[in-house]
Amino acid sequence: MKNSPETQARRVEVTGDDAPNEASNSENQPNDAASLGGDDGSGLQADLERFRDLALRSQADFDNFKKRAAREKEEAIKYANSSLLERLVAIMDNFELGLTAAKNDNPNSPILAGMGMVLKQLQDFVGDIGLAPIDAEGQPFDPNLHEAIANEPSATVPEGTVVRQMRRGYKLKDRLLRPSTVVVSSGPPA
Repeated sequence: MKNSPETQARRVEVTGDDAPNEASNSENQPNDAASLGGDDGSGLQADLERFRDLALRSQADFDNFKKRAAREKEEAIKYANSSLLERLVAIMDNFELGLTAAKNDNPNSPILAGMGMVLKQLQDFVGDIGLAPIDAEGQPFDPNLHEAIANEPSATVPEGTVVRQMRRGYKLKDRLLRPSTVVVSSGPPA
């Protein structure tokens, strides 16, 4: 195999009579990748930097993934009962309607009093879980909490305020479970 002219020139420099000894030669040349071949050393350094950056980014992405997974798990546990509570709220609505109708027939009935206590226990139970009713009547209309089904002129209620609540809304902790169905004032009649 033939040696290139550069390799032969290096040999001549090292084997010449006035060539420095090995100890002084190694002191003058650093032992890093740049001394191995000019452009190859800078390429190695660039690759090293690129891979170091890639490793740091991968580590950061993994840390973000772990945090996001923990947050999603926490939310899943926090709101796990939401579908059950949505169905229970509908039953509570019907229970309240039945109690209201029974009060109109005989307000002093002992059965009515017992059913009122059962309703109170249900409300306390769902309240302990984190379910809170949204009382909309007399409040300014908020599209995040209320679902307007009609506008109604009113001389006593200002425009944009809830006149009547047709169906109570509920929040589960800090999340809306069901919006209140409301009638909103359109201001004084014309």
